Amino acid sequence: MPSLTDDLDLNLDLIARAHSVPVPDDETALRLMTDEELRPGLAQIIADRRGDDEIWVFAYGSLMWRPEFAYAESRLGTVRGFHRRFCLLQRRFRGTPDRPGFVLALDRGGICRGVAFRLTGTDLHETLMPVWRREMRGMGYVARWLPVETEGGTVSALTFLVNRASDRYSGRLSDAEIADKIAAACGHMGPSAEYLFRTVQACAELGIRDRHLWSLQKLVAERLRACAVDAREGALRSRSA
Repeated sequence: MPSLTDDLDLNLDLIARAHSVPVPDDETALRLMTDEELRPGLAQIIADRRGDDEIWVFAYGSLMWRPEFAYAESRLGTVRGFHRRFCLLQRRFRGTPDRPGFVLALDRGGICRGVAFRLTGTDLHETLMPVWRREMRGMGYVARWLPVETEGGTVSALTFLVNRASDRYSGRLSDAEIADKIAAACGHMGPSAEYLFRTVQACAELGIRDRHLWSLQKLVAERLRACAVDAREGALRSRSA
């Protein structure tokens, strides 16, 4: 039986051909908060926590395919009242100030299907600091404990929503406008298109069909193919000149 991954237009070879030149890191492109600056916010979110001793985190983007924390269990889950969207500009890591890319965040309205991870460990500060550092140091998110509906029941999970007060918040651009930026952007961690591909691939493998992601991967693939054609034609003209 064909899987959702068979429907993808975007692939890693196409992305690699379009972004074959490494991009150096520019530490001035995005200020990152230190652990000392992050600790008060982490302490506050822990104080806001209600419920049992289980620690859950809801993943809807790169945390699905690169969680970077130990977990004892994962479940498909649904958050209501927020939807997954490329609305957070990335001027470093997978973009530059001149060619910013996008990463995902949860914005208001709709629903989002993703993965709820139950983390290992009993010390809340020690257990949550790695994911808190990763998601919060760029000041693009705000954190909330949200109910996540899973087959095993509803759990309260730490969830990262877009910080609408951040200068990285793009507002509601069209898919075509977002695809233009994703196709062109690359930072020292790689192309913005790779982030998109790995996220939509993870969703496909989980059986999650997200219209926003599927639209974007198709549009970005079209743009990367067009760039490849333009590059080949340009090379042929140079040889014949």
